[in-house]
Amino acid sequence: MKPNNLDMEQKEIWLKSLITESPQEGYELAIQLSRMEVKSTQPDIEVLKRLRTDYANSASGLTAASHVIALNFQTISAANGYWR
Repeated sequence: MKPNNLDMEQKEIWLKSLITESPQEGYELAIQLSRMEVKSTQPDIEVLKRLRTDYANSASGLTAASHVIALNFQTISAANGYWR
């Protein structure tokens, strides 16, 4: 489903760029991206809070979360030319 222009205008633009000053900032951005992805996937905050206990105490849930962060960090690293 294609979002209409009104939906796009009402959303706050929080991701201005993938460019960061350092790998540390890039990693922090990867974590933020991952958190925003979870909030986008489950916009109901009460459900999100209720489910947090399940994955916070699950080795596979934590591994999956780490994998998502790693994928986001890989994307940010590439966007930054691997900080060369």
